[in-house]
Amino acid sequence: MFGDLGKMIKLAGEMKRRLPEIQAKIAASQYSADAGGGAVTATVNGKMQLVDLKISTPLLAEGDAAMLEDLIKAAVSAAQDKAATAAAEAMNELTGGMPLPPGMDGLLG
Repeated sequence: MFGDLGKMIKLAGEMKRRLPEIQAKIAASQYSADAGGGAVTATVNGKMQLVDLKISTPLLAEGDAAMLEDLIKAAVSAAQDKAATAAAEAMNELTGGMPLPPGMDGLLG
């Protein structure tokens, strides 16, 4: 039991030391995803903020606003999913696979 406590204390120290570096790395990262076979490409940063959006000229020429809206939402959502997965993987790497206590899961964002 006390071995686990020692491991947790050591982990907490390591997290405190590495957390700012990992937060900065994730915030600076960008994640892209497309929808409609590449007709729409969205890029978000590690904070899941939309930083770029590309729409193909042929799609714009179609003039189908509803389809365009759906493709934009799908591309942004997929890019945000990639960013969330990367953040979770970074946190898992930081904690060595140990689950975080409730309320601490937002440390990377």
